[in-house]
Amino acid sequence: MGLVGASVVFTAGVVLFSPDPGFAGVWPFFLTAPTSLVMMGIMGAVGGLDAPVWLLAIGLAVSALLQSLALGATLQALRGRPHLGRTA
Repeated sequence: MGLVGASVVFTAGVVLFSPDPGFAGVWPFFLTAPTSLVMMGIMGAVGGLDAPVWLLAIGLAVSALLQSLALGATLQALRGRPHLGRTA
């Protein structure tokens, strides 16, 4: 999550202070792939081809949360720790 947050801050800084931001905005999407690709498809279906930026930002935030949840659950399963909700 920290890496995604840092990439969002970097992207915002590039967009605000650079005359040509280039492809700086793709890094948050790459870091949250594959969930961001699915979520952007859903947000594009909801908002159409000219979906507002805030809708895409919500999709990116949700995809980052889903990605971190999946990675955390995978890590717990690999370590053999008890699942959420159960006490040892």
